[in-house]
Amino acid sequence: MGAHMRVGIVLFVASMLATSLSWSAAPSLAALDEELSRRAADGSFAGAVSITQGGALLLSAARGDADRERKVPNTPDTKFRFGSMGKMFTAVAIAQLAQAGKLSFDDPLGKFLADYPNAEVAKVTLHQLLTHTGGTGDIFGPEFMAKRGQLKALRDYVALYGARAPEFPPGSRHQYSNYGFILLGRVIEEVSGKSYDRYVREHIFLPAGMTSTDNQPESANVSGLAVPYSSDPAGALRSAADTLPWCGTSAGGGYSTVRDLQKFAGALLAHRLLDEAHTALLLTGKVETPRRGLRYAYGFEDAQLPNGLHRVGHGGGAPGMNGVLAIYPEEGFVVVVLANRDPPAAMAIDRFIADRIVTR
Repeated sequence: MGAHMRVGIVLFVASMLATSLSWSAAPSLAALDEELSRRAADGSFAGAVSITQGGALLLSAARGDADRERKVPNTPDTKFRFGSMGKMFTAVAIAQLAQAGKLSFDDPLGKFLADYPNAEVAKVTLHQLLTHTGGTGDIFGPEFMAKRGQLKALRDYVALYGARAPEFPPGSRHQYSNYGFILLGRVIEEVSGKSYDRYVREHIFLPAGMTSTDNQPESANVSGLAVPYSSDPAGALRSAADTLPWCGTSAGGGYSTVRDLQKFAGALLAHRLLDEAHTALLLTGKVETPRRGLRYAYGFEDAQLPNGLHRVGHGGGAPGMNGVLAIYPEEGFVVVVLANRDPPAAMAIDRFIADRIVTR
């Protein structure tokens, strides 16, 4: 039995003893521990996993290297870039401002960005931006790569993409839009009078106790941040840092730990970030998506899985990073998987957990 396996077993056995959970969970958790070791050995997973039920820790584990060159292993405290998972924070921020009476979900973008370059996009509502039904398009592509180092503030993205017309009549369908969440970040800045980063730090991260989550620039020396390793066509690993945004934005791209994302879920479910009504509004699916059983809420996905489970949360993925936060409201499980490998590194582990561990 390897060291990683022994550590994982100690973690979940100690947790079950402490919380008096059924020993029937042991075989499934042991199978997950073996699956993590197997995938780490074949190179398909490097990252960290955290599972709680009713706030009690069931498993906390990590595999692979945070920095292969320096031989630094991943741990449950390693910071991983989370891609689009940051959209959850942006949606919470908008809902907080709505709860405070400072905006309405039906308000048009132009109410807050009066000088927005395209008049049709200015009519798109915050509801449409939050549900990816505004037709506002993406930010990634040749233009992004050409200007990557110059896109430092949310205003820079608007300056680059603001003249574009909607890709389809707003409200007519769902199409995932990173740019739509950039625009929501600008709304947060205009309404709050603070930068997006400062707002989410003060109103989400600090109240939730998330001390290892932020959107610092890639040039910053962030302690404990994993290198994003991507596979080239030959299967060799290389850092994907040169493909990343200059810093995290309201569309995602920041970094966090599995512990911090558990704290975020706990604060959200305990109504420490939003009242009960706005929490329900945030998490309840509103529009159909192309994926069967999946409705998009406000910055969260609301899904009925093939095995009958109901979950809310969000994932993120890009070269060298993959992550999932999955909340199972009826069963009381919260699952966080973060990886410094290409998708589907974290998603594959998340599927294993959904199929083998989360039960009614």
